[in-house]
Amino acid sequence: MLCSRSEIERLDADLARQSGRYATATLLTEVSPLELVRAGSGLFRVANYFSSPGGAELAGLGAAWESGAAGSRRFARLDAALASLPDLPASIRCFLGFSFSPDGPHEPEWEGFGAADLTIPGVSAERRGDETRLTVVVPPGADPRVMLATLAGLEARGAPLPPDPGDHSVESHPSTAHWREEVAEAITAIHEGSLRKVVLSRSVIVRAEGATDPFDLVHHLRETHPQCYSFGFRVGGSVFVGASPELLLSKRDDRIRVNPLAGSARRGEGEADDRAVGEALLASEKDREEHAFVVDDVVGRLAPLSRSLEVPLVPSLRRMATVQHLSTRIDGTLREGVGPFRLLATLHPTPAVGGTPRAEARAFIDKVEGIDRGWYSGGVGWVSPDGSAEVALSLRCGLVSDTTARLYAGAGIVADSDPEAELDETRLKFRPLLNLLAAT
Repeated sequence: MLCSRSEIERLDADLARQSGRYATATLLTEVSPLELVRAGSGLFRVANYFSSPGGAELAGLGAAWESGAAGSRRFARLDAALASLPDLPASIRCFLGFSFSPDGPHEPEWEGFGAADLTIPGVSAERRGDETRLTVVVPPGADPRVMLATLAGLEARGAPLPPDPGDHSVESHPSTAHWREEVAEAITAIHEGSLRKVVLSRSVIVRAEGATDPFDLVHHLRETHPQCYSFGFRVGGSVFVGASPELLLSKRDDRIRVNPLAGSARRGEGEADDRAVGEALLASEKDREEHAFVVDDVVGRLAPLSRSLEVPLVPSLRRMATVQHLSTRIDGTLREGVGPFRLLATLHPTPAVGGTPRAEARAFIDKVEGIDRGWYSGGVGWVSPDGSAEVALSLRCGLVSDTTARLYAGAGIVADSDPEAELDETRLKFRPLLNLLAAT
């Protein structure tokens, strides 16, 4: 069994002493967060996993409490819903996922995924440093023995197997020719002055002979992209998976960190070529302009909420397995009373996933993009009642349903963009998942 009998008995005894409120019990464990979600995800309508580049992991099964909200005030509504809950430990972790559009996904493949969803898992495991804590949360009126029996029945699975796609197909949506036309239209709009930058996205659909366990995919992504935020969010029969390079928000007490990325290039063939490609990216006027749009927007939005901000004068390189990016890490101290949901409402969508000016870019995306982004270019992560949060932009990602996976990628279009080069950039961004799903 995944959890020992003594662990189940200790949780049972702690929960039995509580009644009439959200009962919680926590203990130190040797259970791996990813193993917990791999073992139990199929037994629950919702199951979640999120890991950070520093090695911290959080996994959850089921929902002791959940709330959803849509529209321009979706984050404020979630904030109010969480604040209304009594007797929760301030450090409890709530999984958060949200779409690019404030109105949420609308295509059938995204069924069950809302505009903004907040979930307190029934059982969770969090690893930080050398310690892992197992937590069970039971809502008022529920029998804790039901969750404990399920937990006691979980069996550790074997090592994750690499995907075996067998015969498979890969389809572009829209076609690459059509997407180049969208980029050309965006460049025209920028030259005419209605936009400064806009991010255009596309999708590829991979259909395979056999199904791949989505949380096995998450394992492989975490192993091959340890510098990224790896995640898997199950809703019903679909799992949103990915390995994102970009931190949207980290908050602890009154300290905040954001790390916008914009401006991309391939990794080089060998150390010398890689260094040359990176130096060219740092010197690229087009990419520096694209990056500056994002940083200036983020700083401008954070400034009224902050007592101080630390912003490097020039970007640095952030190297991933297949792509390198221009990166600026912004640290700051917040004004009193500024919480994570207000910050998310202020920041998202950044020009790294939308464009600038924000409203005009959003209108252009709605007009020309032929796909439903869903949670792609939204956000995934966690928040706590004490105001802590860690949320990544949901990039390098896909929606996996049985034998079908829909992958998403985009590119920032500015005045000097070239449609063919932007298409190549999206191909680089597809590679983390596409290499796993379409391996031959």
